[in-house]
Amino acid sequence: MPLDSYVTLGRSGLRVSPFALGAMTFGEDPGGAGTTVEESERILAAYLDRGGNFIDTANFYTNGHSERILGDFFARSPGRRHRVVLASKFFTNLFPGDPNGGGAGRSSIIAQLHETLRRMQTDYLDVYWLHNWDRQTPIEETMRTLDDLVRAGTIRYIGFSNTPAWVTAQAQTMALLRSWTPLIALQVEYSLLTRTVEGELAPLALDQGMALVPWSPLKNGFLSGKYRRGADVVDSARATYVGGPSENEYVVIETVADIAHELETPSAAVALAWLRERPGTVVPIIGARRLAHLESNLAGLDIELRDDQLKRLNEVSAPTLNYPSDLNGVMRTTLQFAGTTVDGEPSGVYPPLLASEVRY
Repeated sequence: MPLDSYVTLGRSGLRVSPFALGAMTFGEDPGGAGTTVEESERILAAYLDRGGNFIDTANFYTNGHSERILGDFFARSPGRRHRVVLASKFFTNLFPGDPNGGGAGRSSIIAQLHETLRRMQTDYLDVYWLHNWDRQTPIEETMRTLDDLVRAGTIRYIGFSNTPAWVTAQAQTMALLRSWTPLIALQVEYSLLTRTVEGELAPLALDQGMALVPWSPLKNGFLSGKYRRGADVVDSARATYVGGPSENEYVVIETVADIAHELETPSAAVALAWLRERPGTVVPIIGARRLAHLESNLAGLDIELRDDQLKRLNEVSAPTLNYPSDLNGVMRTTLQFAGTTVDGEPSGVYPPLLASEVRY
């Protein structure tokens, strides 16, 4: 599957590549995880040349440098801007001391969007994400403001990130009932090492026709193939401050590596191919500090996991979900309807299921 095998992003007419390019690492970062302008542009050009069209950033990534790099790149070839889907996020306050410099209130959303558009040298964003839940702002204020911005043409579509399922459901229901712009996608942490999203947010997204856009699909590089039990990590800027995998995580990492060996492909490709097989529309965000990292990730489009390989990955990574997800999913409460059939299965004979076998 090439990058120009586009999918629609949730319940919308917006067509995007099966992998989005994350620009979190674009620009100099005091933490050491960023990359130079020149390498950022090489990565971006390679992604676009392969047919990619979905680019994701945020206002605070590398203190705004990420947005500026993207703006400068597309300003040099303005015809290219309208052929890509540019997404950014609001919430983080870049102006210490200004109580309205961040968050999800009306004045702060408008101010943050103004600054993002200025840095990115464009007059609109294709997708604008709420980066985190603002507990102090009524959700109706946030949704109405975003709807106003869509109607004004400065943003085209909206999505949520890192927001509880009950807040997301409230916002979506409100938008639908009031004929405001609905959410088309949720940006969530999701990988073989982080699957608790399957408890609430993933079923909500599937039910509402929202796409899932996973961030950190390789879990801080743990699933990239760089990590081996008992060996030093090389070529990983994050290793110095993220720490290493746990023993339980190494079990998953080693299963991924075994399957990668069977398929003669990088571990990163296996982890990303697994995400592509999840229910609904799932568009992982791939990140790269070097061009070689991008190529390794894009190999995830070229492989198909066999059923037995998917089963191994599902079982070894099965998450522990909170109540009531465990009751409704893993435990599958036995129904007693006098031997009748409910939802296509005879009552009283539901076997316990692994979380990896639950299909939403």
